[in-house]
Amino acid sequence: MARSFLFARDSGDAATTRLIATAAQLTGFMKGEPGIARPGWYKPGGDNQAMLAELHAALATTYPKAGPAFYAVRLWTNLLWQPAYLAVISAHIHGAMPDLNGLSQQRRGIYVDGYRLLPGAQQAGPVEMLIETAAAQLKPMAATMLDEVNLLVRLKPLPARRLFADRMLSLMVWLGQRRRDLPPEAIASYAAQWLEALGLTGQGNLEPVEAGGQRLLIVKRKGCCLDYLIDPDRYCATCPKQDNAVRLARQTANALAEL
Repeated sequence: MARSFLFARDSGDAATTRLIATAAQLTGFMKGEPGIARPGWYKPGGDNQAMLAELHAALATTYPKAGPAFYAVRLWTNLLWQPAYLAVISAHIHGAMPDLNGLSQQRRGIYVDGYRLLPGAQQAGPVEMLIETAAAQLKPMAATMLDEVNLLVRLKPLPARRLFADRMLSLMVWLGQRRRDLPPEAIASYAAQWLEALGLTGQGNLEPVEAGGQRLLIVKRKGCCLDYLIDPDRYCATCPKQDNAVRLARQTANALAEL
């Protein structure tokens, strides 16, 4: 399939600024700016051990009883969420894919929150092609991130992959809430494409439910974020550990609230 560039390199600053502004407007919480990594920030393939050790120490201090498995999951999910959001926004809303390897991320306390993105050419094309382009960047990036997490605390590949799938599926539900022109069937199809391209097929899926006279999509997870280790009396709405009827009721109520 022929590839084109919506934004050439000489207009990379404007393209990057537009993407960052779009992400901030859509989410209300993504804090980005164009430019190179600042000292001490996380950069894929960079010297990240000091930053990750600081994040791990902050998590252990904040949640001393949660344990190593929880810290590993939080390290992993913290590193993943911003690249995943940018990939989905770029493919489905912005309309062009940047070089995600130019992304650097900031630690704020127990969170990774804030990023910089190098200006540069952005590839345009059909959504299906942009998904493949993003996945070709995200997949090795995620592998590097997992290796780095495992230098500090053990996280096995299977739960890591399931948590990655959870993130992408949740983003597809989020996309459906912001692209009301896309029917549930289209969102489900995109979700399947993302999982296949990332090698995550079978690690979770979108589940249709009927409510309020509408067909809605919710996430059926296989992975667990282990948040119950810091609040044993409460499961996440999507948690696979709770009774399935309770999960369906909670998620359906949340989906209706987003209409």
